[in-house]
Amino acid sequence: MSARLTPLAERLPSTVPFVGPETQERARGAAFDARLGANESGFGPSPRAIEAMARAAGDAWKYGDPENHDLRTALAAHYGIGMENVVVGEGIDGLLGYLVRLFVEPGDAVVTSAGAYPTFNYHVAGFGGVLHTVPYRDDAEDPEALIAKAREVGAKLIYFANPDNPMGSWHPAGVVQRMIEAVPEGCLLCLDEAYGEFAPDGTLPPLDMGDPRVIRMRTFSKAYGMAGARIGYALGAAEVIGAFDKVRNHFGVNRIAQAGALAALGDGAWLAEVVARTREARDRISQLVAELGLTALPSATNFVAVDCGADAERAKAILDSLIRRGVFVRMPFVAPQNRCIRISTGNKGELDKLEVELRDVLSTFPNIR
Repeated sequence: MSARLTPLAERLPSTVPFVGPETQERARGAAFDARLGANESGFGPSPRAIEAMARAAGDAWKYGDPENHDLRTALAAHYGIGMENVVVGEGIDGLLGYLVRLFVEPGDAVVTSAGAYPTFNYHVAGFGGVLHTVPYRDDAEDPEALIAKAREVGAKLIYFANPDNPMGSWHPAGVVQRMIEAVPEGCLLCLDEAYGEFAPDGTLPPLDMGDPRVIRMRTFSKAYGMAGARIGYALGAAEVIGAFDKVRNHFGVNRIAQAGALAALGDGAWLAEVVARTREARDRISQLVAELGLTALPSATNFVAVDCGADAERAKAILDSLIRRGVFVRMPFVAPQNRCIRISTGNKGELDKLEVELRDVLSTFPNIR
């Protein structure tokens, strides 16, 4: 083509980190009956959020507030911190892109876990960083290994999710705090807490907005049920948060999403109901797979990683069979975690469909049809 890409862009593949369910539906020529693969909240947003977004839709001709002032004010009050410690963006995915752009130049070392959230890796590649990985330990990210690798390679960034995706595992706050305190000089820990609302008490360390070694990523996509609105936020030291104004898309968060998130944040009763219903759905999935001879791993998220009892080949066969039968699920992509499939929690109708189809799939194994 006549347009000249940068040498870095020329080397990159044209890809996205995930194949969306819509892409798979187009390929199979039918919609999924149970959408249980993307860790969305099938219980939906707060009714207050829906009402607020409906009201805001009439003003969609206006740009959203580029400072996200009202939402940042509410988040600051919610956490007892200053507005200068909050930045709002287009989901955690968007914020990760800005974070990498701010801190990673071509050739800079970045550390993550092999098999952890791939969108972070996508951004690192896009800005020319060099990704260094450490393996999971006992199906959980390994904080000590991540810190050791960061010291070894002189990393600029470390990515660590607690609770973790794709395994649903988690570390207690004390372990995470020790990790923060061990971050090497000149390095920043990106602590992804997207599933924090589902985690047991004692999982999330207290916020310390005076500590520039860590930035905390949170979202309205999971427990708040607003994945399609693309709105998340980061909490951190003022000098780290303020740097986002150098690179962020100031009109990236639309006014409808801002209105919905503000209303959702104020509806604690709905959030508590979603967390409770998620726990019930997680228990139902765990009980079902146990009856069928599979193993549900402990989870502090809105999904369950299910050990299929062998290797990636068996897990992929089960996954493909479920997809053919109208049940959308996903699986980890790195061994040994790829012996599992990952099933998101859902409403009763979706879990009923999962139960029927999974029972039938496993009754035919190893000759899965």
